[in-house]
Amino acid sequence: MTWNDRRIALEATRLEALPTADVVAWALAELGPRAVIATSFSKEDIALLALAADTGRPFRAVALDTGRLPEETHWVADEVGRKLRVAIEWRFPSPADLEVLLAADGSYGFRGSLDARRRCCAARKVAPLKLALADAPGWLTGLRRAQSVTRVDVPVLEWDAAFGLVKLNPLAAWTDAEVDAFTAERRLPVHRLYAQGYPSIGCAPCTRAIEPGEHPRAGRWWWEDPDHKECGLHPLGRKR
Repeated sequence: MTWNDRRIALEATRLEALPTADVVAWALAELGPRAVIATSFSKEDIALLALAADTGRPFRAVALDTGRLPEETHWVADEVGRKLRVAIEWRFPSPADLEVLLAADGSYGFRGSLDARRRCCAARKVAPLKLALADAPGWLTGLRRAQSVTRVDVPVLEWDAAFGLVKLNPLAAWTDAEVDAFTAERRLPVHRLYAQGYPSIGCAPCTRAIEPGEHPRAGRWWWEDPDHKECGLHPLGRKR
């Protein structure tokens, strides 16, 4: 069945009322074995992988190795793979794209301007994910409304115009407390940088620990305005 605005609106309304586990089960049944779950190994992403593994249905767990990840991200990735018995499909930037990027902006040019930072994210994240999603019928993410001002309107189901396919955010309504409770109850692996004051973790040069009282995503691209803090995987403004 094809996706159109009416179907997405109807299904989104129905899914909002379902338990998260049922949303994940429906998504994997609807999309089939080529469905992609994108993971950066945050707590919510690991929770989503656990819920997907519970269904017993096949799916693809895709992670982006930007070339600048903290070592701790690879540690927790291995732990997740073993714990959940999930094979992680790593995707990497094109060497040619990195050559162009580094020639233009250098290794740390992304701190010079918003455009430069977006070029870095485009080469290291967006382009590899686009290739991973090229033959996927849809993808699932761990996006939550409580994460940042750029995500307060995240729906459970939406049309992703940037990648041209349906996108589900089953944990959209989860609070931080619900994520932590699920993680503890299931004894899921936890990224080691959380314990060092990193509630939101991306590439090493673009992530810092936060100070008491700061917003959880204050450590991501901390030199930028909060309204701009997205890498391009989840564009601002959700229009078909």
